[in-house]
Amino acid sequence: MSAETEGRQASVAFYAALNRMANGDAGALAEVWSHGAEVTTMHPIGGREVGWDKVRDSFQQVAQIASEGHIRLEDQLIRVTGDLALELGAERGRARFAGQPVDLDHRVTNVYRREAGAWKVLHHHTDVSPGMLQVLQRLQSSR
Repeated sequence: MSAETEGRQASVAFYAALNRMANGDAGALAEVWSHGAEVTTMHPIGGREVGWDKVRDSFQQVAQIASEGHIRLEDQLIRVTGDLALELGAERGRARFAGQPVDLDHRVTNVYRREAGAWKVLHHHTDVSPGMLQVLQRLQSSR
């Protein structure tokens, strides 16, 4: 199997786990992410998380308010060099956050690393989502 095919399979696994998170279950993300201190994410809700514990916690927080989500990757481009794969594309879909419908349309960059023969997510970065930020602002102002 080619390295590019392996990278595409890692992407399929990541987006399956991301869709479970968008439906309230962040548990599957633990299977597809690297668990080191060097992992990072920049979510559509803003901010930056560094280290597996913070990355995991951020996905769990989003899962607590997420439902009816479907996220797909379009316009995928994968480049593999050695044990690293870089993926570019556009995440599109829809989900409910705290019961509010939000359309998802972000540019995305994902980095995967081969670890013990398996590809794991090392970094995930999307554009900021105005719709998601509006929901979070409503939640914060209602407290």
